[in-house]
Amino acid sequence: MIYLKSRQEIEIMREAGRIVAETHELLKEAIKPGITTKELDEIAEAHIISRGATPAFKGYGGFPASICASVNHEVVHGIPGLKRLEDGDIISIDIGAFYQGYCGDAAKTHGVGNLSEKPQKLIDVTRHSFYEGIQFAKEGYRLSDISHAIQSYVESYGFSVVRNYVGHGIGSKMHEEPQIPNYGPPGKGPRLQAGMVLAIEPMINIGTYEVKVLSDDWTVVTLDGEYSAHYEHTIAITDGEPEILTII
Repeated sequence: MIYLKSRQEIEIMREAGRIVAETHELLKEAIKPGITTKELDEIAEAHIISRGATPAFKGYGGFPASICASVNHEVVHGIPGLKRLEDGDIISIDIGAFYQGYCGDAAKTHGVGNLSEKPQKLIDVTRHSFYEGIQFAKEGYRLSDISHAIQSYVESYGFSVVRNYVGHGIGSKMHEEPQIPNYGPPGKGPRLQAGMVLAIEPMINIGTYEVKVLSDDWTVVTLDGEYSAHYEHTIAITDGEPEILTII
């Protein structure tokens, strides 16, 4: 069941999203060769708590940290640890926060130090694919119109769309209906209505779209060891243009 949010609920989610966006900005400044992903997690957790919010990921299904930190061929759900970032790495940071009972969720991929052309292109295409998708995040379109736009854009650059993990509705729970694949034909799924709040999150690989889960039961990696990038915002469907909630 898809829950439509009231204006008051979206106002709270806008604040949850702002806290997530602030945290992303802090980490963007901190990402550099030599820092550990655990140190990034500590920065994020401290800021989220200082803003009166709660890290949404910590404890979710037993996840042990406040952010997901996925490096190079890691797609999503990387567990922060003592791994030190190196020049030329890419790192996907996924952050969620609950504020007054509602969740904000966003992800970004960053280059570390000096980045070669191909991973930089992957990051740029992944970020832009989100904006291609939300051109269709308007009343009257169907859910898969977003999915199709993302896939068409990404594949025009020779990259692939991860199938096993998808976007989702969001609200008082981090994961609500509907699921939002980043691939598929247009014109399918529920028709979009004002009050829907969605976390749209393309996960894009340089090589094959196939992935596997490591023995820690969390970290998802590309099957061929190639780089992967992730970009996500929480958005609200309105009676006009979609509103991105996870911005400052």
